[in-house]
Amino acid sequence: MRIQAKLFIAATATIGIVLFALSLRTWHSADYLRFSAYLLIALLASGLKITLPGTDASMSVNFLFTLLGVLELSPAETMIIGCAPTLVQCLRQKSQGPGKTVRVVFNVFSMMAPAVWLCSWVYRHSADLLGHSLPLMLMVAASTFFLANTLPIAAIISLTEKRSFRQTWSECHFWSFAYYLAGAALVAVVHYLSRYIGWEAFFLVLPVVYWIYRSYRLYLGRLEDEKRHVEDEKRHVERVSNLHLRTIEALALAIEAKDQSTHDHLQRVRVYAVEVGKELGLSSDELEALRAASVLHDIGKLAVPEHIISKPGKLTPEEFDKMKIHPIVGAEILEQVEFPYPVVPIVRSHHEKWDGSGYPQGLKGEEIPTGARILAAVDCLDALASDRQYRRSLPLNEAMACVAEESGKSFDPRVVECLQRRYIELEALANEQRSSTRAKLSTRIKVERGASPATGFAESVYSSKEAAPPHDYLFHIAAARQESQILFELSQDLGTSLRIDDTLSMLSVRLKRLVPHDSMAVYLKQDDLLIPEFTSGDNSRLFASLRIPIGEGLSGWVAENNTPILNGNPSVEPGYLNDPTKFSTLRSALAVPLDGVSGAVAVLALYRAEQDGFTKDHLRMLQAIGSKLGFTIENALKYRVVEDSATTDYLTGLPNARSLFLHLEHEIARCKRSNRPLAIFVSDLNGFKQVNDSFGHLEGNRLLQTFAAMLKEACREYDYAARMGGDEFVVVVPGLRQDRATEMVQRLRTAIAEAGKAVCGDQRVSISVGCAFYPTDSTNAEELLAEADRRMYNAKRSHYAGVTNESPVTRSASAGRQV
Repeated sequence: MRIQAKLFIAATATIGIVLFALSLRTWHSADYLRFSAYLLIALLASGLKITLPGTDASMSVNFLFTLLGVLELSPAETMIIGCAPTLVQCLRQKSQGPGKTVRVVFNVFSMMAPAVWLCSWVYRHSADLLGHSLPLMLMVAASTFFLANTLPIAAIISLTEKRSFRQTWSECHFWSFAYYLAGAALVAVVHYLSRYIGWEAFFLVLPVVYWIYRSYRLYLGRLEDEKRHVEDEKRHVERVSNLHLRTIEALALAIEAKDQSTHDHLQRVRVYAVEVGKELGLSSDELEALRAASVLHDIGKLAVPEHIISKPGKLTPEEFDKMKIHPIVGAEILEQVEFPYPVVPIVRSHHEKWDGSGYPQGLKGEEIPTGARILAAVDCLDALASDRQYRRSLPLNEAMACVAEESGKSFDPRVVECLQRRYIELEALANEQRSSTRAKLSTRIKVERGASPATGFAESVYSSKEAAPPHDYLFHIAAARQESQILFELSQDLGTSLRIDDTLSMLSVRLKRLVPHDSMAVYLKQDDLLIPEFTSGDNSRLFASLRIPIGEGLSGWVAENNTPILNGNPSVEPGYLNDPTKFSTLRSALAVPLDGVSGAVAVLALYRAEQDGFTKDHLRMLQAIGSKLGFTIENALKYRVVEDSATTDYLTGLPNARSLFLHLEHEIARCKRSNRPLAIFVSDLNGFKQVNDSFGHLEGNRLLQTFAAMLKEACREYDYAARMGGDEFVVVVPGLRQDRATEMVQRLRTAIAEAGKAVCGDQRVSISVGCAFYPTDSTNAEELLAEADRRMYNAKRSHYAGVTNESPVTRSASAGRQV
């Protein structure tokens, strides 16, 4: 029992004991025979009780004898008649132990004794106020007894069961108020009869008391029957609802059979969409519709050819026209289900855009159903953060930034704003709710029975030793020719792109025809580690998170020894299954080293769910393309280095001046479209030459690197920091107003102070900052940089001249704003 309940019982029981003692202190009886008769009948009637609905409490007919005692007996006699039957009723209960003692104390002293005392007191003191009207006095007394008897019970129930006091009292006790009033009327009749016949007339109404008791028992029985009927109907509704949910799951499995990449995507979209819908205040029907549409919105892809769905590159106009029918087909399929909530409009409109440029109907703004607007943004976010045949996944924060850029164009701004606030929380929730027991389709089993189709078999390509007819030389010749053709096409495709992402995406599609597999990973050698560059298939996110030391695990051993492994154990990859809650269906792996001019540059690993799922022929075919693939990857990496060096500062890793100009022009163009402000901060280190002179150029370089790292931390997610050259750095801050510029300046000063202390041991290095604002100062990228640079040099001259810097917000542009 909670401490609050114990304190309540202790306090009320103390009051009840005091009132009980005060009543007995003034004991007297005018007629012991009548008192004894009333008490005996009350004790016998203590078993006539009715259990109150929704609680363990009960109501007894003893109330009638208490009211009769108030009218005809002394307060002490009335107290005995009220408390004695209650005590007997409690002692009859079978429960034992401390709980029974507490129940006795509560019922007798916390509830009954105060109720009897208050009822007697109110009856005696209401006579003058009510003009000695017996009906009114009895009604007030009965009402007082009702409140004093039921309020403590409701209070203790609410304290012990953490239920609402008001709701408990109104639902479980208020209905009995009529019983108390009817009892008061019956007591009034007995009292009048007693005046003319004698108190023995009381025995004449005992059958009426029993009839009232039986009537209420039957009434409550009907209530219980109706309640059970309502609960049965509720269970029936739940079964129908579960049937709809199972229908949804079955349809979702149909989608999965067509497009395996949607397996986790659909469930994640469901979690995101429902949570956003709750925050936007959707009704229960709208939420259920959104829940169903989240996993069914792509069911129309069943009408889209698989080669279009799985195409690794861009779609042609004709292919895109075919793809655009899937919302319409999906809506037509779901119309046959007759959902009790509006699923179909959401599915039909989930590719509509806020600005009206979507399909299939070109709806705009509020014309688009709310659920469809939510689903469009959520679907795009998770699609960008997931691997697809045609591209790699983006980090979640970058995917969110892409969605945010389309706010007011493709997506409802309210939905985007909600996603921006909660996307990290929703990602964690989606990962928690990922089901590991969801039904899987048996797409990978082999059915042995069945001789042949009526029209016979067509020629097939032999790709595994289990499927190869042992003596059919024509089959082997055809398989060899087919294999040669695939290898030739793959070799031709390798090297056609200098971008490693495009190369590996193409490889994952072509390699599936050559070597069947469930997952694929390409790990690049970087110093003493293997870093996943490309992953696809089952558990691709797990593989993408691995960092494999050279020499450890399956792929690490292949990289160190430059030797392939056939049918290895995937679970030995370091970090793959360190979490005991995770489970993998992958049972075999084929890993080969990929050699370039200077040795192994990468490891190609394929994984399958079957034990010993790869053959020597599979290994032979991978080795046949391994050298070509290794050279292609090596060239792509060299191109990446050259490309990065053209836009990246070699020392700090920040974007260089060329990259800065391109980015700034892009940001200004975006600010023009969205009518947003933009701030540019140009900074130069004060005292950097003294650092080089005192500590050497290597320490000077380390200072620049340290400051660059701290500069990144000082910036927001969408800010852009670059190195112009030497000790000059630039930060582009979109959306920053002039009155907030001082905060950024302070962060830059803090960053250089910490960097100087970390490298030099003191704060001898400071920073001069100049800023310019779009569109206040200029709308041209070069002019903005020039203005910020001029103000920075003004600030630098002021620093060396000992002049106190002014806020960049308070100086006018004509005076030269400087910090």
